[in-house]
Amino acid sequence: MLQQFGFTQYESQVYQSLITEDQPLDATGIVKRSGVPRSKVYEVLHRLAEKGMIMESTVEKKRLYTALPIEATIKKLKADFETNVQQLREAQIKKTVTDDRVWTLKDNQSIQSVLQGLLQGAEQSIIISGWADDLAGYLPLLEEKYKNGHSVKIHVIGELSTEIPDVSTLIPDTQHGTLERSRILIVDEEEMLFAGMEDTAWQAIRTKSRPLVKFFAEFFYHDVALTEITRKYKDTVMKDEAVRNVLLNLRY
Repeated sequence: MLQQFGFTQYESQVYQSLITEDQPLDATGIVKRSGVPRSKVYEVLHRLAEKGMIMESTVEKKRLYTALPIEATIKKLKADFETNVQQLREAQIKKTVTDDRVWTLKDNQSIQSVLQGLLQGAEQSIIISGWADDLAGYLPLLEEKYKNGHSVKIHVIGELSTEIPDVSTLIPDTQHGTLERSRILIVDEEEMLFAGMEDTAWQAIRTKSRPLVKFFAEFFYHDVALTEITRKYKDTVMKDEAVRNVLLNLRY
């Protein structure tokens, strides 16, 4: 119950045993209902009391415990979360003069959050590539940056309706069997993020390394060039079997 909020399994079990009872319990009753070992129950009760999750009372020399009411618990958890978020925002992060390390990142939600943060922090230019249904979530921010004078270049697989003029669109057909889900983002020509699928899970790298930023920028323009060639000369190149096979084996 409480593990997703940072509590231990034993803490969650003890709290649940108390919140589901309409009367206070002593340590023996908590052990029976929670499954927490007797050797651990007092330690767990102490931690929960310190965290303000339970109330204690002594009646006829017996120590009794009851859970904080559920609505009060919800309000407390929300308040704790907001406090932690604010402390995180205010945390001072030491800046290094040059950081050319390559950082790896997993989990799609984390990757999307980092990408969003990079977009928001862009001061001059944005280069971004991905699938239409993926980029659609970032479109309002991209259009806002464009309206504010940023250079915004987009390469997209699939239809994407936008007022940004510099968009290269590849409409895949049944012959594009090798196309893979990926994202490329380069901001201000100094930092990049590349994300791709591996075994059905997203993984990414992020870096300010100049050689890698330059490489992925060239990779972006390589995709744009192939898209435009395919779009303008599709009928011609697709009639040439050798050229067609080469194009269809490239990752746009």
